[in-house]
Amino acid sequence: MSTVPSAAFVDAVMTVLATVPDPEIPVVSVVDLGIVRGVRAEPAAVLITPTYTGCPATLAIEASVRIALDQAGFAAVPVETVLSPPWSTDWITDQGRQRLLDYGIAPPPKGADSRSLRGEDFVACPRCASTDTVEVSRFGSTPCKALWRCRSCHEPFDRFKCH
Repeated sequence: MSTVPSAAFVDAVMTVLATVPDPEIPVVSVVDLGIVRGVRAEPAAVLITPTYTGCPATLAIEASVRIALDQAGFAAVPVETVLSPPWSTDWITDQGRQRLLDYGIAPPPKGADSRSLRGEDFVACPRCASTDTVEVSRFGSTPCKALWRCRSCHEPFDRFKCH
């Protein structure tokens, strides 16, 4: 018997995990955020990477993934946290970026350069699309977001930090 998960098995597991919401941003799944890195073949496991090493939601994410796997009949599949390479905002899917935007959170650009990392790039307001915005604080409603304000519509908004 082969120890390599079949494509159908991997697809079934990933379909289950795509229903697991991020505990801090429930409109996106842990798959859309790129937290689920995939299913490893040998030894078989679901691999997850938190958005950063000290993420306070890591245990909640792991528990939610475990519950979803158990309820779907995948109780024998372990969940393993992998910290290297570290998570990157480039792992957020296009669907995840759109869901963040629709929810009012400015998503990070793909392939962010050093200006994005320092919060110096042009950020479009998720409400009115103006780029006349300013970072108010590097610390937003959760550790992975910064607080920004639009000078056009005067609304505050979160921006997912690039890393």
